[in-house]
Amino acid sequence: MTARVGVVTFPGSLDDSDARRAVRLAGAEPVALWHREADLRSVDAVVLPGGFSYGDYLRCGAIARFSPVMETVIERAKAGMPVLGICNGFQVLCESHLLPGALTRNDHLHFVCRDQKLRVENANTAWTSDYEQGQEITVPLKNGEGGYVADERTLDALEAEERVVFRYLDGNPNGSRRDIAGITNEAGNVVGLMPHPEHAVELLTGPTTDGLGFFTSVLKKLVNA
Repeated sequence: MTARVGVVTFPGSLDDSDARRAVRLAGAEPVALWHREADLRSVDAVVLPGGFSYGDYLRCGAIARFSPVMETVIERAKAGMPVLGICNGFQVLCESHLLPGALTRNDHLHFVCRDQKLRVENANTAWTSDYEQGQEITVPLKNGEGGYVADERTLDALEAEERVVFRYLDGNPNGSRRDIAGITNEAGNVVGLMPHPEHAVELLTGPTTDGLGFFTSVLKKLVNA
């Protein structure tokens, strides 16, 4: 039976079609989900893609967090369903309190778009098992509110519990505390990151295929569950 991975579209989502393509290339069945519908259509995992969501003018993800689909996503994530939040999706996960901290305006106050090198700090999550601990990968980055922030106690806990999943290399692009590019929850089924792995799944369109490992990782997790 083919694993089904849902990709949520919010008003303003830009990368939902890219995420669905990445899911398909990994060998799973992508399922389009609309933010106003609570029914997840029997999917086995969910991707919250990048771009924007309505209400971002208040605070990124603050209103999208209350979409009907998120009520179900939060419930299922707490029960162990794999959830990946990319860029705006990461912001929504933080606003939903599935992940700690918040994403704020880049410290240099400019939008940044570049190929970004990352180090894999945790290869034991549902979305990173196809990587090696310490592996360096390159995926595109594009954000204006990408600075990850949290209080010192939270940052220390993330470090101590090995919940920092990715760290920026070759320069911090947005002022994220401790060069954090992505984190996970305690169970390892929910991952959020600011860079865009869905844009690095084939050489025709991406700088590398380094991002495909996110989607093959969760497929193996679902097949072996």
